[in-house]
Amino acid sequence: MPGWHEATKALRESGELATVGIVQEQHPDRARLFMQWQRMDWPILVDPLNLLAVSVVPITALVDEHGIVRVLGPRDPAVVNDFLAASYEPPPDLPTPTPPRAPDLAGLAERRDGGAAAERAYGQALLLWGGEDRLDDAVAAFARAAELEPDDGPGQFQLGVAHRARYDSPRRREDDFQRAADHWTRALALDPNQYIWRRRIQQYGPRLAKPYPFYNWIDEARRAIAARGETPIPLAVEPSETERLDPRATVAAADGAVPPADPEGRILRDDGRFIRLETAVVPAAVAPGDVARAHLVFRPNEAIKAHWNNEAEGMSLWLEPPPGWHADRPAQHVPGPPQAVSREVRHLELELKSPEDAAPGKVRVPGYALYYVCEDVGGTCLYRRQDLELEVAIRSR
Repeated sequence: MPGWHEATKALRESGELATVGIVQEQHPDRARLFMQWQRMDWPILVDPLNLLAVSVVPITALVDEHGIVRVLGPRDPAVVNDFLAASYEPPPDLPTPTPPRAPDLAGLAERRDGGAAAERAYGQALLLWGGEDRLDDAVAAFARAAELEPDDGPGQFQLGVAHRARYDSPRRREDDFQRAADHWTRALALDPNQYIWRRRIQQYGPRLAKPYPFYNWIDEARRAIAARGETPIPLAVEPSETERLDPRATVAAADGAVPPADPEGRILRDDGRFIRLETAVVPAAVAPGDVARAHLVFRPNEAIKAHWNNEAEGMSLWLEPPPGWHADRPAQHVPGPPQAVSREVRHLELELKSPEDAAPGKVRVPGYALYYVCEDVGGTCLYRRQDLELEVAIRSR
């Protein structure tokens, strides 16, 4: 985009050309931050559900004043000048433009006929126009469509988008992220050539499976914007570690086996009363010898005002991969912030490599986390262990 932006700058300033972009982003505010960084001030439309059904990006289209696509995929900016110099007559069957308006959600609900297409249309409208309060309904509509047509790739992808959108909202369910990965993986299995679906899995997946770093530019962009005296666009969801990783970077291997901190399991368990654990594995299924990336999210329970006690040592994670499996970081230690207590959400990530001779089926990788946690302000502080299990599906080659 920056190349075309600079090449057509004079044409936009003269009023001869208007530019509009469309992005298939799960998190549109990241596109806004990029636009601010690059000083690109033209409108961006967001298509998180890929309603355009594009299978590759970017796509550049030159559209005349009648709304007709005249050139698709120009490679030379000089083509733009030829396009502007040409004279186009309106086609005789050109429809009368109608102003855009929000969909009638109640009407869409009433007109559902029990078919998958109607459920998908309802889910799309709810997700794009219903706001956070209708996310549960959007997920339910997409789920009904997927039940009716389980082999519909776009429907599986869109159900994954809805789960991830709810995961990023106050209405999150603990398994929403994993369900998103499950449905994205299912969609790609139905159509392995769909670029958008593959990129969504790679965004959250293993480092070496990424074609490029997705969001490693975020910090640089914020510094550059602040240096200009501007306030960077805030992000609703910060990119995770894996979203920032550069696949070309060298990562140090784990130094041998790390002895577990609680080998006999004597530390009292936290069954989720204090800290809520969410896990997701991306992709949801791998071939023998392939790698999956595990995401672990630890959230203090707001209902009892649980918080981390940072006066002692930080949080630790131990993983016990089955024979033949390899974890890049089977043991991790997360130091706490400088303040005595805090309530931040803590994220840990690691990669799991399956054996070359792994049999098809589901494999469970056990582990546990140890942490100091307190209940309410001035409440009792405890040292607790939470057992966990990561599930990786092995598919046939």
